[in-house]
Amino acid sequence: MENILLDHGLPALFLLSLLAATLLPLGSEWLLVALILQGIPSTQVITVATLGNVLGAFITYGIGIWGSGFFMKRLLRVDKRQTARAIALYQRYGAISLLFAWLPIIGDPLCLAAGILRLQPLLFLFLVFIGKLGRYTVIAMLTDMQI
Repeated sequence: MENILLDHGLPALFLLSLLAATLLPLGSEWLLVALILQGIPSTQVITVATLGNVLGAFITYGIGIWGSGFFMKRLLRVDKRQTARAIALYQRYGAISLLFAWLPIIGDPLCLAAGILRLQPLLFLFLVFIGKLGRYTVIAMLTDMQI
């Protein structure tokens, strides 16, 4: 599977980054690093990964807005504790908490909570974009330092 993803480069990174930002338990960082090590320019890799990850987060946000109880509870099996924790964090710190939507475990429920609480879509996209761009930029810089 890893070879298939590596062989398809940036399109595979976009898809994996998108899926990783939904409620699916995936990670895209390893492919980002692998593509940089293969010589693909960091700016391209960062751009593709960020756009895919932000789109995936926006899908999760949309699930929060329009997702039915059946879809969220039965099909996605959204953990009630994680969602409650994300909503509490969101209510405590406000929309600024979305800068941390890239964090494992709590990031996806934060995006879901933003949808449930009906945050303005443009504000959501801006904050999530900044956080995810920052994460991928740091990973790329650390990878470039190792080359």
